[in-house]
Amino acid sequence: MAVSPETADRDYPQMIAEADHTEPAPRRVRATLGGEVIFDSTRARYVWEWPYYPQYYIPVEDVDERFLVDEQHEQRLRQGTARRHGLRAGGVDRPGTVRIFGHEAIPGVAGAARFDWDALDAWYEEDEQVYVHPRNPYVRVDALRSHRHVRVSLGGITLAESVRPVLVFETGLPTRYYFDRTDVNFSHLVPTSTQTACPYKGVTGAYWSVRTGGEVRDGHHDLAWAYDFPTRQLLPITGLVAFYNERTDIDVDDVRLPRARTHFFR
Repeated sequence: MAVSPETADRDYPQMIAEADHTEPAPRRVRATLGGEVIFDSTRARYVWEWPYYPQYYIPVEDVDERFLVDEQHEQRLRQGTARRHGLRAGGVDRPGTVRIFGHEAIPGVAGAARFDWDALDAWYEEDEQVYVHPRNPYVRVDALRSHRHVRVSLGGITLAESVRPVLVFETGLPTRYYFDRTDVNFSHLVPTSTQTACPYKGVTGAYWSVRTGGEVRDGHHDLAWAYDFPTRQLLPITGLVAFYNERTDIDVDDVRLPRARTHFFR
C-alpha cells in the first residue's frame, strides 16, 4: 500500500478572512426569542471575530428596543467599547447576551449590536433557518458522487469501505467521505446521544463512537456521524455515514492520507 508524503500540512484551501474583517451582508437577517421578533434587518454586517466564520452585527436601529435590558455595564473589547444588555421577551430572560457598540468602534461594528447566537431561539437568513453561525460568504460546500475506492480503518480494523462514496468538499476542512450504511461495519460502532449542527449541512441525526478490542478507547468517542435530514444543498449525503479524518486512517485509491489537523481536533 502506497503512502502519501506528509510534508504538507493540508491538501485543501484555507479560509481567507482575518480577524476584524467586516463586509456587508446582502441577506435579510431575523432572530426570535419567546415568540417575538428581536430584530429584522437588511443592513446586517459580517464581522469575522476569528478566521473560520463571521458573526452578524445588527444596526441598533433595526433592533426592537422593547426587548433590550440595559445592564449599565461598559466593556472595552478589541473592536471598541460596548455597553452590555440582556434580552427579555415572551417571558424569557437572557442576561448579558447583547453588546451594543459605540460610534468610536471599528467600521462595520460602530453603532451595531452583537447577539450571542445561542441566546436566541432561532436565526433566519431570508426565510430559511440557519444554525450555529452565519454561512460564511467565502466558504463553498459541495457534495459530489465518486467512484474512488475509499477505506476507513482504525487500529487495523476496517470501519467502512466503498467504491461509491459521496465526497464533501468544504473550504477550510479536509475532504469528508460519506458512505452508504451498507458499506459501514456497524459491529464496531456504538451509538451515542450526541447531536451537532452545521449552517451548511443541517442537524445531525446520529453519532457513533468506535469500539476496538471490545471497548471504546480514549479519543475514539463520536468519530462518525450522519445527517438524516440535511439542507437541500447537501441532499446527496442524506443518511450516509462519515468519519473524522483527524482520528481515523483513510485510504483513497490505495494511498494512505495523512491525519488531518483542524480546529475540531488539535
